Amino acid sequence: MSRAPAREPFGARLRAAMDARGPLCVGIDPHPSLLASWGLADDVGGLETFTRTVVEALADRVAVLKPQSAFFERFGSRGVAVLERAVAEARGAGALVITDAKRGDIGSTMAAYAAAYLEKGSPLFSDAVTVSPYLGLGALRPALETARDNGCGVFVLALTSNPEGAEVQHARGEDGRAVAAAVLEQLRAENAGAEPFGSFGAVVGATLGDVPERLGAPLAINGPLLAPGIGAQGAAAEDLPRVFGTAASHVLPSVSRGVLRHGPGVEALRAAAATQAEELARFLS
Repeated sequence: MSRAPAREPFGARLRAAMDARGPLCVGIDPHPSLLASWGLADDVGGLETFTRTVVEALADRVAVLKPQSAFFERFGSRGVAVLERAVAEARGAGALVITDAKRGDIGSTMAAYAAAYLEKGSPLFSDAVTVSPYLGLGALRPALETARDNGCGVFVLALTSNPEGAEVQHARGEDGRAVAAAVLEQLRAENAGAEPFGSFGAVVGATLGDVPERLGAPLAINGPLLAPGIGAQGAAAEDLPRVFGTAASHVLPSVSRGVLRHGPGVEALRAAAATQAEELARFLS
């Protein structure tokens, strides 16, 4: 039997953060071109300066920060140490942290991933983590249970905006349902009865247009919808109501370059994030 969470569930904490700070998730994506545009070296020193600046600028004012784990892992243990400090410092300043790791495995390996990101005491303990369901959503059960036990969340890849994703996500099973529709249906069941919404979200690209409707994949899962694709990938705030329909109030848009390109100045980053949050709120209220 699952233990009661020791703190308020992630879904409730996310709703409160979005209401107080605006519906914006800013990605922390220190890829080489951004480091260069900030005048930083593509090394651990540049990584640390970049990351600390973003956390200092935004952690006390945006709802969510989302570090992309791969850009830290590429520097080995020293890069992961930067990620550990960033997660702790961002959460300490009041932002919720979604670690974008897209983990997915089975059995004890999935349980180990869950422990790394979703158990208190772990150096990478985050408010939520992204995961891949394509070994079967049931294989993610250790992550779902660990998240529930610790008041954390999980965001499951459902309808991503990259063209290659359609090969799997749009495929139909024997029952005629698209794979993505089946993932969303199972998340809806996990979130049943939760208020103001559940802690188990889906990743749904903001660039998809009417794809969810054509696939028969209702996006109302009583949980958050993490929506990448605003800005550099081609989607705009005004596209969100068309893509998400009645589920728009549950959307957490994720913006990375649209904010980060305004660095390295702290005030410029803050101004860019504020502008993004205000514009997004206009279309998601």
